[in-house]
Amino acid sequence: MITPQQLTIDDRTKIQSYLHKDAQQISELTFTNLFVWRHSRPIWTAEVNDSLVFLIEDDNTTNPGLIILGGPIGQAEPEVVFRNLDMPITGATRVPETARSALINTGYPLLSDRDNADYVYLVSDLAELAGRQFTKKRNHINQCLKNYSCVYEPIYKETINECLALQDRWCRLRGCHEKAGLCHEYQAICELFANYEILGVTGGAIRVNDRIEAFAVAERLSPDTAVWHFEKAMPEIEGLGQLINHWFAKNSLSAFTFVNREQDLGIDGLRQAKESYHPFYMVPKYTSKICAAQPDPGRAAPCFHP
Repeated sequence: MITPQQLTIDDRTKIQSYLHKDAQQISELTFTNLFVWRHSRPIWTAEVNDSLVFLIEDDNTTNPGLIILGGPIGQAEPEVVFRNLDMPITGATRVPETARSALINTGYPLLSDRDNADYVYLVSDLAELAGRQFTKKRNHINQCLKNYSCVYEPIYKETINECLALQDRWCRLRGCHEKAGLCHEYQAICELFANYEILGVTGGAIRVNDRIEAFAVAERLSPDTAVWHFEKAMPEIEGLGQLINHWFAKNSLSAFTFVNREQDLGIDGLRQAKESYHPFYMVPKYTSKICAAQPDPGRAAPCFHP
């Protein structure tokens, strides 16, 4: 039996080698995403039959166990994974289309998870903002450039502290300490900048009157797709949010055809904002909840509690 191990920075090379064997689709499956969010979402990993599986805690205290995140990376069937782990598997979450049929064939039904579906855009759409559909975006940007002195620059080691200072200002304004989601995001962003060079991400920032007031960070998801992890812009500077979207895509993501801008988490305002940039396509995800384990190791009865 295999005992899953908690994720550490030392796992990066091994995990990258697995993830880069096949083109990944979902935003969760980058080492950066897994690593920087591990304080609020602890991650375990296990290698089974030359495949890698990521696991997270099940928050159901009456049926403790681990949940598969994203499906196995490699050729191992889910049932083989279940049987080889020495901890109970109580479900699967953020399952991409490529892993869906294997889970269904194993006997575990899946529900569509619209709130966690990823938005994927053409980089050229965000970089050019051409056509009538982006008229409002261009107007906001023009207003920002008219009213403020804005300069774009890549994020380097020397400017990380300035980006963290922006994050602190943004959080004081938004009350991050009172909201669990924003507090967890703050932790993740701090973790990213603490390991910025090791993680190999790409970042860009905008100075307004010589002070960094916006930043964005992304990395490679697959050969033709980047994944956009974080973005912050001080809200009192009108149009700055649209400008960092535009300039980051134009100046830092030109090597990619597509950019995955992650999910909306079912938040109405976030969904509206993401839809307003007209995604080229969506990446569906699925979830499965499994009832208490049966005597047969690694097998469980699937169930759902809508």
